[in-house]
Formats: sequence, structure tokens, C-alpha cells
Amino acid sequence: MDHAVVITDGRIRDILPLETALREYQPSALVERPDHALIPGFVNTHTHAAMTLLRGLADDLPLESWLRDEIWPTERRWVSAEFVRDGTELAIAEMIAGGTTCFSDQYFYPEIVAATAAKLDMRAMIGTPVVDVATGWAGSAQEYLDKGAELVHDAYADHPLISTAFAPHASSALSDEWFTQLRIMADQLDVPIQMHLHESAAEIAAALRKTGKRPCERMEELGLINASFLAVHAVHMTDAEVARFAEAGVSIAHCPSSNLKLASGIAPVAAYLKAGVNVALGTDSAASNNVLDMPGEMRLAALLAKASAGDAAAVSAADALRMATLHGARALGLEHSTGSIEPGKWADLACVDMGCVNSQPVYDIISQLVYTAAARQVTDVWIAGRRQLENGRLTHIDNEALLGRCNEWRDRIAAADNQIQGNKP
Repeated sequence: MDHAVVITDGRIRDILPLETALREYQPSALVERPDHALIPGFVNTHTHAAMTLLRGLADDLPLESWLRDEIWPTERRWVSAEFVRDGTELAIAEMIAGGTTCFSDQYFYPEIVAATAAKLDMRAMIGTPVVDVATGWAGSAQEYLDKGAELVHDAYADHPLISTAFAPHASSALSDEWFTQLRIMADQLDVPIQMHLHESAAEIAAALRKTGKRPCERMEELGLINASFLAVHAVHMTDAEVARFAEAGVSIAHCPSSNLKLASGIAPVAAYLKAGVNVALGTDSAASNNVLDMPGEMRLAALLAKASAGDAAAVSAADALRMATLHGARALGLEHSTGSIEPGKWADLACVDMGCVNSQPVYDIISQLVYTAAARQVTDVWIAGRRQLENGRLTHIDNEALLGRCNEWRDRIAAADNQIQGNKP
């Protein structure tokens, strides 16, 4: 209460009582937010940001048919550099407005995602896709790897906001030989790997039919299960696999809303945390969620974990807040620079208005943040000390122009879809 955070050159310099801060420092700018909580910005550890332009296009379908019958055909027709630029900007606007200061993305045209995030001063980890299928971005697994290496090694090696990773879609995306090549390249470049893993029971059953092995077992044999690996979803895990993740230092990006909407299952998060696995939170795409709402994911993750474990004490409010902030930074290898409010770290911060009627009265600030606060209560956001949201207004994004471009995409995609439907017998 009544404390100040002092920011110099984008980093947190000091944390001390307000009265002391005003005596010891002569601020060039002073922002006062009574009845607010100042928190670390949320870290969204799994997105496909550009898919905001597909929000609501194909709802109420199971994962496999959603992907194969709706999403992938639409992507083949429409995904381009321009699509990714506009969809990513829309995602960044939504995330900043809800208090997110860092996101991890995996999608086509990752150089466009990175350039868009850098232009808008958004912190991001950019996962370059690696699959053995030709797309508009690359024609072979080797080309995916080469393009990814170029992005990692040349374009963003020392960028203060942008970090990089390799992001094969799933265990089915590559042969053993290409996974081996991927691991070697990731080791040489010292970058992490993130991948959808054990997202659905159908995925595991298909892997067993094809390889005779569960995806985790195969990734272990290929040398991917280590501290630089981020397992996205990880819904269906055996006790032995969870223990191995804990031993190896693997992190999990838990996406509760997406898992529920696609009926993928409910991950036993309390068991993962008890085993010592670092569990972070992600929204997944706006096509499978349908919002990039980290406060909502935080609340849902805590509630689902309690129901799944049959224990109201499982995954406390403090646990959930850590999953949405510091655990997310740790999952991305950024825990030494963001994810908590500490001197020396980047000033990635969010102000949440706790004076709203739905958050009053306040007995326990952390409980109220997790169980009552909504994204609309975020009033101010800073990334590396730069003001990105001021009194609920985006400071560096032209909302009107952005929404105009998004509506153009909607009209084009909807018109083409209606034509296809009209041509069907």
C-alpha cells in the first residue's frame, strides 16, 4: 500500500514507500493510481496471434475436424504476409488492453509477427513453424529450418523485446530424421523448442498407431525433452511423463479455455504443480478460444484445477497469478528480465482498477485479482517502461484504422465462403 515503483531507462530501479520515493527521486513523470493494483504484465505463453482474423469462423467443432475441415483449408487460401500483419496487430491491441505485456507465438510468416511486435513495442517470443508440408511461407522442412535460423541468428539475436524459438506444430509434423535436425539446429543456435503435445486423446491414439509410441516417449528418444522445451496443452499425461517433465525442467503452457472449447480435456494442473513442473498460461488462438483474455484464463485455470483435483485448496489464487506472470516468463526463458516487479527487471507492468463494484470490498488483493478482476479493469500498461495503455486507451495503435482493415478481411473471407457454399450441390 502507498508504494512507488521507480523506472529508469525502461527498467525497474527501485520499489519503496511513496513518501520516501518523493524525497529521494525527482521524477520527470508521476503516475498515481489509488485503488489500483500494480502487477507484473501477464505473459501469454501460447498464441497464434494472426488467427484473430478467423475469430468465430468455425465454432463448436472437435479439434481434428476443426483443424482439417475448416481452419487449414481457410489458412491455405488466405494466410499471407498482409493477413499476418493485420491479425497480429489486432491480437496485440487486444492483449495490451487486457494487461498482457509478453506473448509467445507460433504461426506462418514469423518475420511479420516479429516486425509487427517490434514496431508496436510489444515483448514477444516468435516461434518459427517447422513442418514437412509446403505452405505459402516455405516449401520443405529444410526451408522452414533455414528460414527459422535466419530469423533467430540474424534478425533478432540481440533485440531487447523479441526472442525466438522453433515451433514444430506437433509430433506428427516431422519424421524422426527432421526432428533430429531440428534439435541439432536448436542446440547450435541456443534457442528453445515449443510444440503442441498430448493436446487430445485422438492425437495420442494416432501416434500409437503410426509409431507404436506415445508422443512424449518419441520426443524423449529424439532428445527434445529438456529444460528448453515448452509443451503446449499437455492435457493427457501419465504420472511417469509428468515426473520426467519435472526432472528435465520442461515447462507446460496450459490453455484451459481452448482445451474446453475443443473438448480436448481438462489437464490435472494441480498434479503437475505438485510434481514440480513449471506450469504457465496461454490463451491459444482467437479461433479456438475466442478471446485473448489472460485474466479470464487465470481464473478458469484455478477453478478447473480445484474441480479436477477434488480439492478446493488446489491451485490457490497466488498459484494462478504466478502461472500468469512469473511462471510464464520462466517457460519462455525470460524470468531474469520480466514476470515480476523487481529492481533490474524490465518495467513490464499493468494497473488494475480494484475500485470496481465487482471487486469490492477487498480483503485479499491476490484473491480479488484472480477471482473477480476482468480484463476491462486494466487501465494502464507499460512495456519496458513505455506507456502502451493510458486510462484504458491504446497509445500507439490506431484503433479505427485497425478495425477497418479487420472488417475488410471479414468481408473478403465471408464472401468467398458464401460463394463456395453456393457452388456446392
